[in-house]
Amino acid sequence: MSSGGLELPPGEGCPGVDGSADTSPGAVSLARPVEIGAALDWDAEAWSEVRTRARRAGRAYIWLNLVEQRLRAVVAAVLRPVYEPVHGEDEWVVAAAGPAGQEWVQRAVAVREVSRRKGYLLDPADDNVLSFLTLPQLRELLVQHWPCFEPYLDDRRELELALDELEVTRNVVSRNRALSETVLAQAERASARLLNILGGGTGAAPSSDRLPVDAVEDLVGDRYADVVGVHPDRVRLQRQLPVEDLFGSARRLDAVGIGLNLLVQNYSGRRLVRLAEAGCRARLLFLNPASSAVRRRERELGIKKGEMSRSVEMNIMHMRRVRDRLRDTAAFEIRVFDETPRFTAYLVNGDGSDGLAVVQSYLRKARGMEAPVLVLRGGGNVLRDGREPEHGLFETYREEFESVWVDSRPVS
Repeated sequence: MSSGGLELPPGEGCPGVDGSADTSPGAVSLARPVEIGAALDWDAEAWSEVRTRARRAGRAYIWLNLVEQRLRAVVAAVLRPVYEPVHGEDEWVVAAAGPAGQEWVQRAVAVREVSRRKGYLLDPADDNVLSFLTLPQLRELLVQHWPCFEPYLDDRRELELALDELEVTRNVVSRNRALSETVLAQAERASARLLNILGGGTGAAPSSDRLPVDAVEDLVGDRYADVVGVHPDRVRLQRQLPVEDLFGSARRLDAVGIGLNLLVQNYSGRRLVRLAEAGCRARLLFLNPASSAVRRRERELGIKKGEMSRSVEMNIMHMRRVRDRLRDTAAFEIRVFDETPRFTAYLVNGDGSDGLAVVQSYLRKARGMEAPVLVLRGGGNVLRDGREPEHGLFETYREEFESVWVDSRPVS
């Protein structure tokens, strides 16, 4: 080493790489990992935490991605016809940004050029400046040219408030920081509101009016057949999907179970009459209150003999009174079956693209109110890549209903 150089002191008392304490003058001793004391492994709690973070961030990212794509499409649809004829295909975004946006639009142009050179542009459709603008920059274009957008978008204030709500989430997700459930829920509401304002809700299934299509469901729903909700009991189900929303717009209602309490005890006879008079056709399948299956179920639940059979009989009588008030009694069919009940199911509009179903399996020691609930969306929607979805659970339970219906007996 030269006389003017800096000589590092030897590591006093620290073993060398080979484990010995002897080191040559001027050498830096390297401590082995065990002597640093660093723990690189994650325990179960740490893995649980990072997975929770990843799930929340992933869900938020899907919403942000949808909003950004939709806003980019709206900006292009409105501003491209104004600027492109004068400034050309590559320069119209630069012209639209103007002097106020010169810095960030030039940065987007530079990032695009780097992406071109390094082969990061995987889709030719993304080879334009607009694809490299961030959500805040797209917002700037929209605000700066609001008179152009005003004929298409009603409320600028509501639009900007929703974008403000998303900004916290966007910053957290882009920097891979922890996202709380509260902020995630706020972002999901703001994103859904924005997509609605920007016209992104068109083309949704009619059932989305009762149970809105979630962005995650829309993208990865094929992983879970047609299950769109799982609830630990019926109380939590009704918080998200009240009976008014489930049954209120029904054209067809097929229900099978022991006593059909979700319908009979939560949806009034007056509303059922109005529903039927509006054209809804109902088929209700009760377990025969005189069957041995009812007595077995009473023993399973540990309730008094005859208690369940009387409850089912009262429900059937109530539905008969509803039927008797109708002009077309054939549109409101009531039957009983004698088989061992395996599940209860309410299938709404099962013959259309807007079908919804609520399904519960019977557990040995749990009443219907306490059993887990599945919410299924029917309709057989085509997947994004053009493939038809596999046979879903909705269709499975609909076929099971038809099978039990064929072997059932009408109630006079």
